[in-house]
Amino acid sequence: MRFLYLGILLAVFGSLGYVALTGPETPLPDAWNPTKPLHVTHEYTPLTQWKLTRALNDRQACLAALGTGAQITSLPDFGASAQCHIKPQVRLSAVGQSSLNPVNTRCQTALRMAMWEHHGIQPAAQAHLGAAVGRVAHFSSYSCRAIRTPKGSTTRMSTHATADAIDVSGFILDDGREISLKRDWNGDATTAAFLRDVRDSACEWFRVTLSPDYNTLHADHFHLQHTGWGLCR
Repeated sequence: MRFLYLGILLAVFGSLGYVALTGPETPLPDAWNPTKPLHVTHEYTPLTQWKLTRALNDRQACLAALGTGAQITSLPDFGASAQCHIKPQVRLSAVGQSSLNPVNTRCQTALRMAMWEHHGIQPAAQAHLGAAVGRVAHFSSYSCRAIRTPKGSTTRMSTHATADAIDVSGFILDDGREISLKRDWNGDATTAAFLRDVRDSACEWFRVTLSPDYNTLHADHFHLQHTGWGLCR
């Protein structure tokens, strides 16, 4: 009987806790509330990466989260073959304050881009350059091809074949200054520090980040990848 009472008591407290979290009068900010979905512009908390993972693993949650920090058009899934496809597919034209040439990519890749822009790129631009980024320059996301290496192509398909990656080549500031990885990675100290800062922050939001420090094939861009095992170079 004692255990029955204990079970009832725990159930009551659990219900009260749930109501306290989900009720309209809850004092807990959404960014700290585990029952609230990811919002790109909310402050970074210990729950942010957990919320991001949940959004990345669910099509509708990904699209909903992306809508809080990007300009997209949701498109039907694209499939050229079993190896080359974009699922779920979006057309991305802006992340946060930054426009970009519209690019078809996976929702997951776009969501990671939006998180990086808000929590990484913009703070770094203000800290190092005293201005906001107004445009992110890129080469592509989807490309049905094999992985390239300095020694030539391989037989293994690139993550670009499923739009799980995007190649970012530079940034244009609101004041008109243009920053190019190819030109500025080893340029003046301030701009180089900015580029390394945004590279390091990309490592927090993408599973693979490859920069000019990785090899000559990446001398002019960041390769940013949704899938992978945590490589940051």
